[in-house]
Amino acid sequence: MAGNVWVLAEQWRGQISEVTYEALALGREVADQLGVRLQAVLLGHEARHLAAGLGKADSVLYADHPGLAQPLAQPIAAALAQLAREQRPRAVLIPLTNVSLDVGPLAAAELQLPVVNFCVDLRVTDGRLEADCVLYGGKIDVRVAVPQEGAIIGLWPGARPAEKGCAPEVPPVETGAVSLPEPAVRLLNYIEPEAGDVDLSQQEILVAVGRGIQSQDNLTLAEELAEALDGAVCGSRPVIDQGWLPLSRQVGRSGATVKPKLYLALGISGAPEHQEGMKNSDLIIAINTDPGAPIFNIAHFGAAADLFDIVPPLIECVKAMRKEGHA
Repeated sequence: MAGNVWVLAEQWRGQISEVTYEALALGREVADQLGVRLQAVLLGHEARHLAAGLGKADSVLYADHPGLAQPLAQPIAAALAQLAREQRPRAVLIPLTNVSLDVGPLAAAELQLPVVNFCVDLRVTDGRLEADCVLYGGKIDVRVAVPQEGAIIGLWPGARPAEKGCAPEVPPVETGAVSLPEPAVRLLNYIEPEAGDVDLSQQEILVAVGRGIQSQDNLTLAEELAEALDGAVCGSRPVIDQGWLPLSRQVGRSGATVKPKLYLALGISGAPEHQEGMKNSDLIIAINTDPGAPIFNIAHFGAAADLFDIVPPLIECVKAMRKEGHA
């Protein structure tokens, strides 16, 4: 395969998923480096209108079939494989989410192509693609040389800011035909999660707590700081697993993805699973007693100190500044 770079446009209940725009941003860079076209692949049923929002691509390849009406991995992979067999793309970039995680391996098996999963960056070196990937929950970083004849690349969310994959242009749409059997699985209905008391994605300031908060009683310290800053309290998974905060307050791979103006991490080590949900925050400030904590790798400012020594005077400082009208 030596053709264009493809990005699978993931859609969810009538809307293009944000991770699609992240993939388009990275795909645009790679296509330009290779000197080929970037093509978004949109698979669905009566969903052609969604192509208008994929302007970062040079064109959109749209395939319509009733079997693609629901986000099921098997028919999506089968349709993608049929189109790829006809048009022979250089690389197919697929966002890795609960919806599309299985699509890449299934399509790769059908096409007998290599699949490179958990990719966080992609570049062209000496005419070949190189992928940076994270394995074992981020404990191992690897660099993979992607074969020239083509491959399917599974992109971990957060590879690029979503806004870089957006463009106002309306791309031309090409139509592809696919033939699919009756799906073996059908979705009967969606069960909506209970709404949380706070929508973390809309908060401009978040005070996040991790294991370093030590006990549920100490949450009052974080809550007082959040109140002083006009923000909200959230937490990493260990805090939620302990029942100290509700699930709606969890940030990370299995929780919310947030992009506040300020993310203040208190006693959070910063495992890759947590970083995925907050690393695109405008300003990250971390406080942790461990100077080697991974959170310091992405923090803009940090203090290797005990949060109980820093947070109380910080609260008083913020309150004093607000009282004087400086914040």
